[in-house]
Amino acid sequence: MLNNWVVIPTCLPLVRRRCHACTSEHFRANGKFRVNANHKLLDAWLLVLCTGCGDTAKLTVFERTNVRSVRPELLDRLHANDLGLAAELLQDPVVQRRNRVALDWRDAWRLDTGGSDHLDREVLDVSVRFTARIPLRPVRLIAEGCGLPRAEVERLITEGKLVSAVRLGGKLSGDFTFTLKR
Repeated sequence: MLNNWVVIPTCLPLVRRRCHACTSEHFRANGKFRVNANHKLLDAWLLVLCTGCGDTAKLTVFERTNVRSVRPELLDRLHANDLGLAAELLQDPVVQRRNRVALDWRDAWRLDTGGSDHLDREVLDVSVRFTARIPLRPVRLIAEGCGLPRAEVERLITEGKLVSAVRLGGKLSGDFTFTLKR
């Protein structure tokens, strides 16, 4: 029987970027946007607050863009300070690259295993689904989901009792499956 595990974000991740006012390297997004129009050109930024001093920084969403090329729904969501849009834009690789930032997902996600009835099975087939692009180590997910220490999970991989079509050594942010034989 295939078990379904889901990795769910619990809040917006921290933005890793150096603060110009203090020594902090983390900013928190609160879903606020700033939109500025200059004739037919539009600029939009996602505002983030330094976790150390509270200073505000702007992450460029778009700049000097013709108003007509922006979808009206997007403009409405920007003006409404849509938290869902903030989450989407933070995960957008283009926005991250343009602003030279990375995301820190520490303490911003949880694993839903659907209960603990799977722990006593001899063979465990699991499908892990991500609802957001959260880069995590599969070893950590498996350890948390099965209630095992990470070292034990590493040993099971080495012994061939834990197998997957994906490499379990690095980080993943996409769906995968694995089989655990006890």
